[in-house]
Amino acid sequence: LTSLDDYKKFSDALPGVHVLANMTEFGKSPLHSTKELADAGCSMVLYPLSAFRAMSRAAEEAYTRILDEGTNAGTLEIMHTREETYAVIDYHKHEAVVDAAAARAKE
Repeated sequence: LTSLDDYKKFSDALPGVHVLANMTEFGKSPLHSTKELADAGCSMVLYPLSAFRAMSRAAEEAYTRILDEGTNAGTLEIMHTREETYAVIDYHKHEAVVDAAAARAKE
């Protein structure tokens, strides 16, 4: 499916069936918004490589700076701090679960 009209026809032909739109960048379909896709009958939207491609670009920039400058000091402003990373992955919650399991194992 490559157009909103295609998605609408497909979803109308399958009432009650959840329709997934795969919005990979640089594919055959234009990059529609979640609202446009919902209006066309899609109940789910997948962005399978968006974060990877963004991370890849950031890694390229970081390693280019390291090569050019001989240090990673100039990359700090494009990085999460340790606490920002922990917040994204909910590190402290998971650390508490592991600590509780370790404590129970010692009992």
